Amino acid sequence: MTSNTPTVNKTALFNGSCFALITTAFTFAIRAGILQQLGQQFNLTAEQLGFINSMWFLGFPISMILGGIFYHSFGPKRIMQVAFIAHALGIVLTIYAGGYTLLLISTLFIGFGNGCTEAACNPMIADSYSGVKMNQMLNRFHMWFPGGIVIGSLISKFMTDAQLSWQIQMWVIMIPTLIYAFLFWGKTFPKPHEEGAMSLSENLRAMISPTYIFLFICMAFTAITEFGPQQWVGLVMSNSGASPMLILALVTGLMAVGRYFAGPVVKALGQTGVLLISAVFAAIGIYLFSVVTGPLAYVAAICFAIGVCYFWPTMVGAVAQRVPLSGALGMSIIGGVGMFSSSIFQPIIGRWIDGARAESAQAGLAGPQLELAAGQQTLAKMAAFPAILIVLFLIFFFWQRKKQPAPAAAAAH
Repeated sequence: MTSNTPTVNKTALFNGSCFALITTAFTFAIRAGILQQLGQQFNLTAEQLGFINSMWFLGFPISMILGGIFYHSFGPKRIMQVAFIAHALGIVLTIYAGGYTLLLISTLFIGFGNGCTEAACNPMIADSYSGVKMNQMLNRFHMWFPGGIVIGSLISKFMTDAQLSWQIQMWVIMIPTLIYAFLFWGKTFPKPHEEGAMSLSENLRAMISPTYIFLFICMAFTAITEFGPQQWVGLVMSNSGASPMLILALVTGLMAVGRYFAGPVVKALGQTGVLLISAVFAAIGIYLFSVVTGPLAYVAAICFAIGVCYFWPTMVGAVAQRVPLSGALGMSIIGGVGMFSSSIFQPIIGRWIDGARAESAQAGLAGPQLELAAGQQTLAKMAAFPAILIVLFLIFFFWQRKKQPAPAAAAAH
């Protein structure tokens, strides 16, 4: 007797998921690369550029949390259809934006599409595979965020060096967008595992605990520590004597390698130890960015990469193991607060840059010297984020020292 159930093409769905994540990475890297050109063409202040950046980080958690809540009823196929529409609209609207307002709207669409990708592809891959294979495929999938940033930042650097317009760079993002749409077209998606759908009340009860609330606060600082310097690298580091896009490629390339070998590192240092050591390296890296120029900026980039490499996956893993009853919603919320925090801080960082420029101009600086002084002064302020984390993770280290985390189920990151 033959089954009428359509066959799930796991390979095509997985490859489509990877290209969707590459699209997310390109929107991050290429937008960081063209930030200076946008500011010049539309005569925008750094604070206005910060608000544009914030839309990327705001759209992401909105759709990711909604997708996490409705995944079992809406399904991954429909969520990815929404992702494609949001990505395509965001890219086209950015290219034809005539000013500040449309850039805000278009970037919000892009962020919304990125969050849909995260909400759909993580559980879809978990539903497609099982056991060791599932963990292996999830790790391979998430390699493509830092990996895609490496590719995107190098593309942006070469296109900028070739004096190609920022609009052409935005069109490049459409390439992986169309590829993932083609790979998903007409495919049968796996059905969500019903046993994964706990009641929201159970999830929420688990989230009202000291451990989850503490991790919630920490996530706000880990996310801005990672995304703050990276999103502003083009504007802040452009006069340091080092290539901003090469710094971004170096940081994300090291992150990809580090995450690939995360298992032995976490085993050796423990979850809380990894978070504490990461905060120390991140603080050193950002401080070095604020005082060095030329080739030493690449040394700062290495320290920074070591610092931020394990933040996101370890924080999500800490929720999965230390507050297991929070379920997929708990992990979605913790990721959402990270992106929302980044959204809030982007215009604040932009305001810091504007203020530092004004101070440097009053001190008699001009041209590249003024931009370098303003950028390094802003980075010195950003070093406060990992400094706060050192204190918080020191508390967490001793607090959780005698507590054994629950066995890890497949965590999304």
